[in-house]
Amino acid sequence: MKGGNSYSFRGKHVSLALVAIVLFSALMWTWERNPIATTLRSAQEWYYLPSEFPVEAPIESVGNPSLEKGATKSIAPITENRTKLQLDTEGVAAVNSIPAKSPETRYNQHVTSSRSKEFPVEAPTESVGTTSLEKGVTKSIAPITENGTKLQLDTEGVAAVNSIPAESPKTKYNQIVASSRSKVCNYAKGKWVADSRRPLYSGFGCKQWLSSMWSCRMTQRPVFSFEGYRWQPENCEMQDFDRTAFLRKMQDKTIAFIGDSLGRQQFQSLMCMATGGEESPEVQNVGWEYGLVKPRGAIRPDGWAYRFPETNTTILYYWSASLSDLVPLNISDKQSDVAMHLDRPPAFMRRFLHRFDVLVLNTGHHWNRGKLTANRWVMHVNGKPNEDKKIAEIANAKNFTIHSIVRWLDMQLVSHPRLKAFFRTISPRHFFNGDWNTGGSCDNTIPLSNGSEIMQEGSIDSTIEGALKGTKIKILDITALSQLRDEAHMSRYTVRGTLNSSDCLHWCLPGIPDTWNELLVAQI
Repeated sequence: MKGGNSYSFRGKHVSLALVAIVLFSALMWTWERNPIATTLRSAQEWYYLPSEFPVEAPIESVGNPSLEKGATKSIAPITENRTKLQLDTEGVAAVNSIPAKSPETRYNQHVTSSRSKEFPVEAPTESVGTTSLEKGVTKSIAPITENGTKLQLDTEGVAAVNSIPAESPKTKYNQIVASSRSKVCNYAKGKWVADSRRPLYSGFGCKQWLSSMWSCRMTQRPVFSFEGYRWQPENCEMQDFDRTAFLRKMQDKTIAFIGDSLGRQQFQSLMCMATGGEESPEVQNVGWEYGLVKPRGAIRPDGWAYRFPETNTTILYYWSASLSDLVPLNISDKQSDVAMHLDRPPAFMRRFLHRFDVLVLNTGHHWNRGKLTANRWVMHVNGKPNEDKKIAEIANAKNFTIHSIVRWLDMQLVSHPRLKAFFRTISPRHFFNGDWNTGGSCDNTIPLSNGSEIMQEGSIDSTIEGALKGTKIKILDITALSQLRDEAHMSRYTVRGTLNSSDCLHWCLPGIPDTWNELLVAQI
């Protein structure tokens, strides 16, 4: 009996001990999963973050003193529905955890260790400011299965720079690294390079389209080295101009140039480029469709329009030096003043806009008091003579007109979805030692004597650039790249021989306007 009681007593103790162990284990299991318990733990314990939101991108370790001191420990594995983040000695999340309740907490940044293979990470990770990364100490790539990414780990287990995006089509590229490395094509930045394949057409040909006064090969000009260069934009793969491919691309389309005489040069340049400068009797004159016929007694019509019948491609030009609507105050009197409506686009553009597929506008050099006086243009706003002295200043009137036309055209693009509109920036002048009427000249014949490269951001023509901001109209920025080519103007050479005055405004053709058209075609 005594021995039996002893064994019974021991059995009860063992049973109680087992019950206590089970209860303690259950209590600890519950405690481990109680979110309240996380606030009571020491700074050296694991910190649990509820994974309520999907992990969409890695976290950056930015600005954390513990990371800068290299105090980061290895990363805990990601379990089924929670994310473990290592705490530094101050109790701060070592990799910049984001509060779950914040509207910005999509966990757009997240660091995953080599052991975290359960969940895909959809964007690369960059670790910023960590000593181990600055020293370039990295380990092998840690694979993540399914549609995740591979993260390169440093010696402390922190995701290193440049994780490799997965091949999954769901992969997102929302990382800072990609944006900093991305190369944006900028047609206004770049450099002039020599090209033995230039010019694009013969300066002795293209008589069918090219005005004799701009055909420098037909003058007594002795140097033509300016013809042998092409513009190479920054980070742009701009193909060489091919007239057959161009006409095929513009099949059943109409390109319209509206502007001053520099716009006319660009129009003639494109006609020469599209025909190769060769005689093209098949090209049809369709100016009558647009009312572009020479009035009786006039020197020339207000514009020209030609059609390539094989591709049904039309190229036209309309003269509108100021881009404002010009209406004679007395139509029966040729000497009458002309109302210059600053807030109204030319009637021609309003009438035929629906027929255009590409529109190129320009203005600039007629905005001076001498031109307005000579043409008898009188500023009008809201249908009546302008009384605002501030607008009456030439620079302000030009700015007011450009903004008015841009606003009008931008609104029209809503109902003309196929129209691609461009506003070309001003073409630079190169008069030295005087102006066009005071002995100014441009006798330099050495190409690129002022440099060959444009590195600046933004356009020199701030008026055009400012007017186009926030609109669907594209800028055709040619000012800075043309500024480098002072040797390519008409200079003092004409078909009639050397004169006392020089033309340092218009360009020789073939020449710089060909480049404007190459940039235009590349952006259509």
